[in-house]
Amino acid sequence: MKPIWIITILFIIFTAGCTSPQLSPTTTQPATPVTLQETSVIQQVSQRQDNTETPMSTETIEVLPTESPTLEPTATPDLRLPPEEWKKWPIVPESSARVKEIYQRGIELGNNPQHFSKIGDCHNVRAAFMGLFDKPGWYVLRGQNAHLQPAIDWFAGSFDRDGYAVQGGFNAASILSPIWADQEACLPNENPVQCEVRIHKPTFAIVSLELWWDGRTTERYETYIRGILDYLIEQGVVPILSTKADNIEGDHSLNYTTARLAYEYDLPMWNFWLAAQSLPNKGMDIERNDGFHISTLAWTERSFTALRTLEHLWQSVQEK
Repeated sequence: MKPIWIITILFIIFTAGCTSPQLSPTTTQPATPVTLQETSVIQQVSQRQDNTETPMSTETIEVLPTESPTLEPTATPDLRLPPEEWKKWPIVPESSARVKEIYQRGIELGNNPQHFSKIGDCHNVRAAFMGLFDKPGWYVLRGQNAHLQPAIDWFAGSFDRDGYAVQGGFNAASILSPIWADQEACLPNENPVQCEVRIHKPTFAIVSLELWWDGRTTERYETYIRGILDYLIEQGVVPILSTKADNIEGDHSLNYTTARLAYEYDLPMWNFWLAAQSLPNKGMDIERNDGFHISTLAWTERSFTALRTLEHLWQSVQEK
């Protein structure tokens, strides 16, 4: 069965606005599981269209009063690409000492090392994003991708879960407002991010709030995202920033701003924009053609590359 039909069985295309796709209640599992081959989903599509000591001398040495330049400590060179070159950043980011530092703080604070959270809009609801990894038989890992299974097992229960910080229509502003928090589960004056962290106690959080509207400015977006990042880091949760496939704002300013923040905070940025470039129509939904929603094929590639990112970072914090 061709991948596009497999994906169609897994996900129903959004029907209006930034709403959550619903799986058919009569569907227990897809007719054929999504197969993540040795190469990525993108490549599958193209077929059909990563001390010894020296003894001290006993000689008398005459020291002459000569002037010499003051030696400054040598800084570790920063080999990262600058934010202006975010389009060249890898799909799966490298880890860093900063990631390990935040993670270790979270463990000390009592965060659950087997939990991760999603903080985002309709692109991140479980029916479209990573939910299949909590459903045995809905995916198959083959070849070089077999190493991803331990991460799926470790984080089981967090994939097919929306939590309190994911909802269709959420944006960087609303997710920091207690008005949008679940009134039954969250505490008074607690916003969705605070509520999710308190209840789920994750060690990682994928942050993807890309919804655009007329009048929105990148400056306000940056302010809100900074607030989210500062809170997560304070709570010992490693933020994983994400680029988006669309350019509905017209100048890629949201992706650039995201890259600047990832660079400044020394945080991982999962570059989904780059992954989407090899998909048909660069991952955008041709039928809806609204400049925002991505295709059903892109949903699977997005879930797969996010899993690769999570697994890579998780492995990095285990290293001594």
